[in-house]
Amino acid sequence: MTRNVPQSFANHSRIVPLYHGAAFVILVANFLWACYQLVAAFSLAAVVALLLAAALLIVWFYARLFALTVQDRVIRLEMRLRLQQLLPADLKPRIGELTVAQLVALRFAGDAELPALTRRVLDEKILDRGEIKKLVTDWQADYLRA
Repeated sequence: MTRNVPQSFANHSRIVPLYHGAAFVILVANFLWACYQLVAAFSLAAVVALLLAAALLIVWFYARLFALTVQDRVIRLEMRLRLQQLLPADLKPRIGELTVAQLVALRFAGDAELPALTRRVLDEKILDRGEIKKLVTDWQADYLRA
């Protein structure tokens, strides 16, 4: 997503066409071709090609998963610091009750609405990221996401 388009719930997901589209399609096509080659002309080379194709798909998947995990850890830290600064005294002890998913979703809330939204999320036990994000009225864009 470019900064030319204001970010909102509707468009905040980051899709990188070369990664999510082209690279994935190429890796799947390679895997399917390796499967075909193994069946059509069984050989040690075909087995190795299939194993390599499977390994490449695994690497593609985990590269994304690892990046998102690190991003979530950074957001967790960022949000805990923000909440310590912005929450009223009665809510500060409850920061530890928030899950990573809740913190990630609350990330998009502006400072003014964050205390009330945090209270609502905790009191109503709202766990779904999408549901929490839909409650945000003052969307704070995050253009640096992985």
